[in-house]
Amino acid sequence: MNRQPANIVLIVVDQWRSDTLGCAGHPCVRTPHLDRLAADGVRFTNAYSATPTCVPARAALLTGLSQKRHGLVGYDENVQWNYKTTLAGTLASAGYHTQCVGKMHVKPYRNLMGFHNVVLHDGYLHTVQGRRDDYTLYDDYLPDLRRRLGRPEADYLDSGIGCNGYAVALWPYDESLHPTTWVTDQAVDFLHRRRDPSRPFFLKVSYHRPHPPLDPPRSCLSYYQQPGIDIPEPVIGDWASDFKLPQGASPESPVPQDPRQIKLARQAYFAQCTHIDTQINRLTHALIRDNAIRNTAFIFVSDHGEMLYDHNQVAKAAPFEASAGIPCIVCPPRSWQADELTGQTSDAVVELRDVLATCCDLAGIDPGNQPDHDGISMLDTARGRVKRDYLHGEHFRQELSNHWITDGKLKYIWWSQTGREYLFDTANDPKEMHNIAADRPGEVESLRSKLIDELADREEGFVEDGKLVPGRPQKAALSHAGTTLGR
Repeated sequence: MNRQPANIVLIVVDQWRSDTLGCAGHPCVRTPHLDRLAADGVRFTNAYSATPTCVPARAALLTGLSQKRHGLVGYDENVQWNYKTTLAGTLASAGYHTQCVGKMHVKPYRNLMGFHNVVLHDGYLHTVQGRRDDYTLYDDYLPDLRRRLGRPEADYLDSGIGCNGYAVALWPYDESLHPTTWVTDQAVDFLHRRRDPSRPFFLKVSYHRPHPPLDPPRSCLSYYQQPGIDIPEPVIGDWASDFKLPQGASPESPVPQDPRQIKLARQAYFAQCTHIDTQINRLTHALIRDNAIRNTAFIFVSDHGEMLYDHNQVAKAAPFEASAGIPCIVCPPRSWQADELTGQTSDAVVELRDVLATCCDLAGIDPGNQPDHDGISMLDTARGRVKRDYLHGEHFRQELSNHWITDGKLKYIWWSQTGREYLFDTANDPKEMHNIAADRPGEVESLRSKLIDELADREEGFVEDGKLVPGRPQKAALSHAGTTLGR
């Protein structure tokens, strides 16, 4: 069927767990607007970030490449990005007007990565802080905050909490000045005033939240503190004694251990999600006002998840579902209402690298004319036309460096420094409560062999004589990181 190229709104959130949606069955999280997108499109229940921290995840998202090919296998902010293929550049070449608002987390900071324009807010900038550089050179939100408050010393640090901690403080200014609201303001401005109406558009709206700092507006946090709203306790698997809850990565970002503060952190995290959900509805209203909604597709993904005290852990970089699993919704344009995807869920394994191919599908770019990438159109996946047999994920994390294989039903984890092995039946044990590696050696061997195939030619030397070798020296960036490794 010949269709007009769709406008595309790609919504990227930071550190949002896969289970933290009303439509995913969460017992208390309120996300009615995202639930509506899921009802009008397809929700993927086995969506992953193969390298679940901000920088390598965004490399996959913005290039369509696997981590083996883009070269970032851990968190490294110092790699210069010189990738030939980019998501935005591919769509720009197809005639799209491309715009990003919010977080990019690339190097250099103002790297356009194929976009015609970027209005930037990456969140806290640790490297810039350490150099005592002027934040406003790398951030477009901060000058606006200072102008609107009339206070040249104002900062998004003013809540008094750190960006990798789990202490909670309310946003200290009016809700209209919150970074989440500001990103939406800039996106709406593009839709109303700055886009070229003669061309289809690609708008990437990238929120720094629900990533800490946990500083939601009062109106959102108060919902989760009402009587009758039961906040679920963190889940603790029968293997979780292998981990000890950290005190915090740095002095300004503590990880409270008190049960009352843990509950508050979880309330605040859910409140950040609800705040974003309401802002997404503002995007929908803007499209309706401009008569653009009918031919606009939405894609909603996160760069990775958040352990949120599950299994004695917080943050990301872990191979577990709470960290590596991501929410993923693809909602085709309303002009495609007869499409078989409406209101569907899919248990096919998808990954961030698939966003590029999916956007090409929505844009009507023939597969033969697409640039070099490793992804699969999630629309074709949901229709059952193609399927990924399994996914290899990994993350450099010093002594907790890990590799994993999932087929959407079983997950095998190899801890590359110690050689420990876990196996989870994620189809029947989605919260990964039971490590069954000792009980099912045949399935461990089968998935281990797939990992050996994935790692056989890696520069670290993970495989020797057909076997995995633990303890090899590792780092966050492979030797070709920032460029594209050939097939």
